[in-house]
Amino acid sequence: MAYAHTIGSVRYTFPTLGDLLAKASPHRSGDELAGIAASSAQQRIAAQMALADLPLTTFLDQAIIPYESDEVTRLIVDTHDPAAFAPIASLTVGELRDYLLSDEATTSRLADLAPGLTPEMAAAVSKLMRLQDLVLVARKISVITKFRTTVGLPGRLSTRLQPNHPTDDPAGIAASILDGLLLGSGDAVIGINPVSDNPATVTNLLHLIDHARQRFAIPTQSCVLAHITTQMQAIRQGAPLDLLFQSVGGTQATNTSFGVDLALLDEAHKMARSLNRVPPTPDNPHPNIMYFETGQGSSLSANAHHGAGGQGVDQQTLEARAYAVARHFSPMLVNTVVGFIGPEYLYDGKQILRAGLEDHFCGKLLGLPMGCDICYTNHAEADQDDMDALLTMLGTAGVNYIMGVPGADDIMLNYQSTSFHDTLYLRTLLHLRPAPEFEAWLNSNAPARLSLPALLP
Repeated sequence: MAYAHTIGSVRYTFPTLGDLLAKASPHRSGDELAGIAASSAQQRIAAQMALADLPLTTFLDQAIIPYESDEVTRLIVDTHDPAAFAPIASLTVGELRDYLLSDEATTSRLADLAPGLTPEMAAAVSKLMRLQDLVLVARKISVITKFRTTVGLPGRLSTRLQPNHPTDDPAGIAASILDGLLLGSGDAVIGINPVSDNPATVTNLLHLIDHARQRFAIPTQSCVLAHITTQMQAIRQGAPLDLLFQSVGGTQATNTSFGVDLALLDEAHKMARSLNRVPPTPDNPHPNIMYFETGQGSSLSANAHHGAGGQGVDQQTLEARAYAVARHFSPMLVNTVVGFIGPEYLYDGKQILRAGLEDHFCGKLLGLPMGCDICYTNHAEADQDDMDALLTMLGTAGVNYIMGVPGADDIMLNYQSTSFHDTLYLRTLLHLRPAPEFEAWLNSNAPARLSLPALLP
């Protein structure tokens, strides 16, 4: 089925739903690279106008990636909640935008709506929004998760303490952990990207975090961001694993390139759940244990965007589809690593800013606990001023957590992110506080006893 809109005397036609979404997407280098971006501002506006008039039910009738050939599509279709969708079933995409911005769209109503929205609906409405719209709607949405700390409460801002080291040196990692804890970071997770993706390294690093956590009674959770199969091997070897990590994408082919599928994620989830690291309680009957990372451009970089001859799906829609995978497992944390893949996909600070706000909006609209790695690579047309702008806008939008990297410079992954001091800036500016359990620990005598030797096993 084709879609069309006329501007003046020119009629613009879009042969497929995927093409309409791609042409309506705000400009970014990844869609240009894929050959699917709008060829002019006029064509983009025509696509957005056609998209605004599109009934939401279209996304239930037409799959942009075939049901038969893609398990992510099957997950989206099979888990859709018609009862949750019913209140907006008569709306167009443009009318959904108006509703989300209205006073009728309260926090509780948006929470009830989330299971009725598909990722394509969320992506579509975001394409019609200005940055202030993305901020305003996301601000109304509250997604709260809990392991040892409670993340996502209104008036709170958490951080992932990211103490990476180029040789996985325990003393170097411990020094970064000490720095971060003393500056109030680490309440979302202490998460290490290891250089060596093997069970022994994962196990040793998890023991390092767990030793520090138990010795100083730190209310936080650990994660070593190795491949999920490596973490599973570490579990079998007795590693004290709290959160289970994996990068995920919006197509089956993308996840295959990551070495995972839904069955493997389900197996790993059950394995991690069986560790019972935080036993269920009446106020926390199902502790959230998964940590997912995503990022616009991952499908295109894996040649898994279903594109041939300019027929691929745009990167922002595919990013939203990745959130369907994450949503299925009720995660503790979801993190869009927004500028990490590089300028081939998000060219400059302007594109990174837009993408970060889109991802945060779409994820929260779909019911996910969204954080953001506010970052850029050193060959992108961006700098720390651009990150300050995104940091501040995400703070006002109610982001659940951000990254805490020593000096904002990750010396292992070689990219620029946000620092412990950036967290203090945002908490001070917007009167935000850490997770309540972590805040109580910071106000105790425990931080005064911290020392580098004491953090090491």
